[in-house]
Amino acid sequence: MASQKLSMILSALAGAATLCLAPAAQAQETFKLGIVSFLSGQAAESFGIPAVNGGKVLIEAFNAGTGPAPYNKVGFGGLKIEPIYVDENGGATKQVQELRNLYDREKVDAVVGYVGSGDCLAVAPVAEEMKKFLILYDCGTPRIFEDGKYSYVFRTASHGTMDNVALARYLKAHNVKVETYNMINQDYAWGQDSKKDFTLSMEKLYPNAKVGEDQLPKFGSGQYGTEISALMGKQADVTHSSLWGGDLQAFILQSGPRGLFKRSQVVLSAADHVLPGLGDKMPDGAILGGRGAYGLLAPKSALNDWWWAAYQKANTTYPVQAPYRMAQALMGLKLAVEKAMAANGGKKPTHEQLAAALANSEWDSPGGKIRMANGGGHQAIQETAIGKTRYDAAKKMVVLDDIQRFAAECVNPPANMKSEDWIKAGFPGAKCN
Repeated sequence: MASQKLSMILSALAGAATLCLAPAAQAQETFKLGIVSFLSGQAAESFGIPAVNGGKVLIEAFNAGTGPAPYNKVGFGGLKIEPIYVDENGGATKQVQELRNLYDREKVDAVVGYVGSGDCLAVAPVAEEMKKFLILYDCGTPRIFEDGKYSYVFRTASHGTMDNVALARYLKAHNVKVETYNMINQDYAWGQDSKKDFTLSMEKLYPNAKVGEDQLPKFGSGQYGTEISALMGKQADVTHSSLWGGDLQAFILQSGPRGLFKRSQVVLSAADHVLPGLGDKMPDGAILGGRGAYGLLAPKSALNDWWWAAYQKANTTYPVQAPYRMAQALMGLKLAVEKAMAANGGKKPTHEQLAAALANSEWDSPGGKIRMANGGGHQAIQETAIGKTRYDAAKKMVVLDDIQRFAAECVNPPANMKSEDWIKAGFPGAKCN
């Protein structure tokens, strides 16, 4: 009898232990997120790695539930975010395979990524074919949604047309004389589109201005002696460039000492991200944008103050273009996941449900309001800003003066027009302050 009683007690204890262990043994459901950016190569130091660093700061805050409202729920709707980081370096063919691996092998619930326009053009149709949710957090070519229609693919930042229209408008607003202008842009989708948009904008705002040198070096060239000689050999009031990353750093370091910035008003469409690294090597007086109201160009807001402080604490430098763009992508994704979960009984959303939640949505970001207004609700528009460089010796950093802000509707095409057609028609419907 005592033996039977002892057996029953041991059995009960074993059952209780099993019940206690069951929750721990059961894996907690997570939201697996692929994040793709340049972790090596010429675009890594000033762009790809800062973007990933921004993603890490935000994911840590989200998982801890320490973000400001409405970003203060733990993870994505209670699901802890499990990031998987992938290097974008290696070309479009490699990126297509990496994307397939993320969906098929890693079983990610979403992918946020891609800086290079060529990479975006390659991966977007693949994600659509696979019916998998993809956010393009950067890449500038307007062609993604102007030449294609997607159900599962989104871009949560404005494309490059905004940058070049804003540059031309800034020159006009500040009464910069432009009778001639030279250009140097990379010979691939981003550079070609940037050159086209700037040229078309100048034809409308400066109809008598003439194009001089038109240099198109290869992406990743690094050495620009020949191009700089050509630019300096043909005097121009303005020199336009959409170079970025290591290419832009190299161009500035090589052309500054040769006097290009003193001979011509240099205008750079996407240059804010090289300012912390260049420091006093950045010439004064260059007119530049950051592909949005980011970093030193960001609007004053409580959200931006929080983001700036969180990034700076983790990285000992302030956030620029790339981390801002990553942040607005992750913030938009977080709200879309939680919206989809609310409509789905709290369950993790499918790719289709995620797409439905993000389409035509809007949210506040550190760089201002993001609105999925173009591309059938899949392409964002946003405000931007342009300023002029000056090295501040007391602060030991480049600062930006004469900042002018442009509303989203002033520098982005309306939903029913392609960028090129909109500029050629004289910016119909543009709403500028």
